[in-house]
Amino acid sequence: MEICCGLLTYQKESVPLKSIEVEVEVRDHVATVVSTLNYENKEDKPIEAVFVFPLPGDAAVCHFSAKIGQKEIVAEVKEKQKAREEYDDALSSGQQAFLLEESEQSPDIFSLSVGSLPPGESASIRLEYVTELAVQADDGLRFCLPAVLNPRYQPEGSEGASVQVICVPASLVPYSLSFSARLSSPRPVSKVESNCSLDPLQYLSTEQTQATVKLAAGHKFDRDVELLIYYKDAHQPTAVVEAGQASAKPGTLMGDPVVMLSLYPEFPQAVMSSVASCGEFVLLLDRSGSMQGERMKSAKDTLLLLLKSLPMGCYFNIYSFGSCHEHIFSKSVEYSQKTLEKALKNIEVMDADLGGTEILQPLEHIYSQPTIPNQPRQLFVFTDGEVGNTKQVINLVKKNSGSHRCFSFGIGEGASSALINGLAKEGGGHAQFITGKERMQPKVMQSLRFALQPAVVDVSVEWDVPEGVSVGALCPPITTLFQGQRSLIYAQLTGQSSEAAEGCVTVKYSLAGHPCQNQLHFSLTPADDTGLTVHRLAAWTLIRSLEVKEEKEGGDEEVKKTVVELSVQSGVSSAFTAFVAVNKGNGEAIQGPMAIVNVPVSSYRFLSYGLFDPSDSVPWSTKFDSAITKVQSVFSRISSSFKRGKKASSQTNAPSCGVAGTFLQLVSLQKASGCWELDPDLAAVLGKTTDEMEKSKPASENKEVWATILALIWLHGFKMDAKDEWELLATKAVSWLRAENAPCVTECVEAGNALLGVNVQKDALGL
Repeated sequence: MEICCGLLTYQKESVPLKSIEVEVEVRDHVATVVSTLNYENKEDKPIEAVFVFPLPGDAAVCHFSAKIGQKEIVAEVKEKQKAREEYDDALSSGQQAFLLEESEQSPDIFSLSVGSLPPGESASIRLEYVTELAVQADDGLRFCLPAVLNPRYQPEGSEGASVQVICVPASLVPYSLSFSARLSSPRPVSKVESNCSLDPLQYLSTEQTQATVKLAAGHKFDRDVELLIYYKDAHQPTAVVEAGQASAKPGTLMGDPVVMLSLYPEFPQAVMSSVASCGEFVLLLDRSGSMQGERMKSAKDTLLLLLKSLPMGCYFNIYSFGSCHEHIFSKSVEYSQKTLEKALKNIEVMDADLGGTEILQPLEHIYSQPTIPNQPRQLFVFTDGEVGNTKQVINLVKKNSGSHRCFSFGIGEGASSALINGLAKEGGGHAQFITGKERMQPKVMQSLRFALQPAVVDVSVEWDVPEGVSVGALCPPITTLFQGQRSLIYAQLTGQSSEAAEGCVTVKYSLAGHPCQNQLHFSLTPADDTGLTVHRLAAWTLIRSLEVKEEKEGGDEEVKKTVVELSVQSGVSSAFTAFVAVNKGNGEAIQGPMAIVNVPVSSYRFLSYGLFDPSDSVPWSTKFDSAITKVQSVFSRISSSFKRGKKASSQTNAPSCGVAGTFLQLVSLQKASGCWELDPDLAAVLGKTTDEMEKSKPASENKEVWATILALIWLHGFKMDAKDEWELLATKAVSWLRAENAPCVTECVEAGNALLGVNVQKDALGL
């Protein structure tokens, strides 16, 4: 079949999607997103437009409606097969119909069908979802509007094929985007940053607790739209109680109040300082062709920094994957100067030359390796997330969650949020996204700090509520807690209490053998003007946990039935339901044969294409799952290109270790023990000659102590802006100095300041 792209039908006529308008309301750490898609049929026959597009992996889609002329049709959530049949029946009888459903392969991809749009007719599709905002390394809250959908690589031999989507370069995307956000919080909004051009932030109150921001005109579809929202005093625990829906039956999820708790656990400092750092650190790097260029270079620089920051006494190994996978050591080895040097030499020659993105096999191999006693396994996964078997990968991580923690990093535009967030959530770790020109290093180092924290075990949540009120958990039990990192809890409140009543929740856990707890008191009085946002997020959380249970139990029909009932009751989509709307109008059938049109979605690179054969008579109920079969030859060529072409097209990168600026050169010279050596390489990095360094050294101090103090002074004097990146390796250097029991530290610091022309205090160095 001929591969088409861009703004074309099979008769090379224009695609009908004209514009997308997005309005976002952010309340503290929750966002409600309303997208309006405007269609117009300029053809001389009725059309069916099919638009496959990305949404955040944790988005709870809760409203779908269509406006045709002055008439609005609100879609209902129905069991997926029933919804498809209703859509098919409407089209076959000449009625207008709309269908929105989640992809079978990944929960962050949706398909929207606009059927039987008559010639000259316009339609506005309104889509609404709610989502939690993730906390970033610098305490910003990340909102991402996915505008880029990269093709997902489907491993050879797996069932199905890649999600069908027409992708075009950003310059050829035929529709426009307008975007605005309104922010409100009990705490002042200090700033908003973005990877896109924004109009200036407008405050709506003198307390700066409300603000609006808009995307500047002329946005190109070459990147996701990302907002980083910063509040003052961001680490304050909060509780929101939301009243139930008046029309819903009391005792049901939607009829009862729901509470959302946002907790920031603080671990006792005495316990944290007494725990020795250890662990088995397994690093898994994506080397598929899509990682070529800056992505690969940044990943290699990050591995250098990460390896230098590992503590002595730990174990480590590095795996890389594409269509196949490789490892540096046959099994994890003890961290030493010898093993560190071997790893760094291997990293220098790594390139994005391993073909496709088959992550399942290396994960299976890693999990097949026995764990090391008293060395908790910590898995770091670096990928651009372009895989087609997302659910299979996440289920594998969940299956092995008892033996490790998984920290995931989504690199570049279009990384699958479902994959990256799912890996971390099911693996008890933390997810990070690196887009645009963001530096990967500070985010990875934050995750390493989390990984070095002792694992929290025996987590329990206890509720203290007034008599007559009972609490029902709506989210899976908490298994992971990190110092200062937010944890969310949803619960249903059943029964009656006085208006002034108060509740209390206590989170108890064991940290390195020490019993700990954090507590939050909250009012049971429902908040004003929250709508049903908290209910929908709670429903989505419960639905997702039940979907995982259904798949784990091999397709349990009772669990599936519960998901469908909950989805229909809450109006939140699921893997087993879909939104469907039919415009019965005046009962007159729309005349003429119907053309099928595929609306292109933006891609950061020039990507693959797949489309339906508009001349077939296959009903929609089979199109979404089996239309790929009709374009199997297309995807077969695409698959081959991942295996053959990616290697050929990838650019060769110069080794990044030691040549990416003075800072990384200094890092590359540090020994595994934490010290530096006094040699010409260090002198060159510090901008001095070897003679100058030798003459400035206090006579009674050895060369390694002197070199290490100089390196620390340089970091504190010239690279404080990157402290998050070098803090762990500096701590290791200070530990080495203390073990050396050096006699002239004060004299060395004074001499080092004089030599380097700075004024760094001994206390600031941690000495």
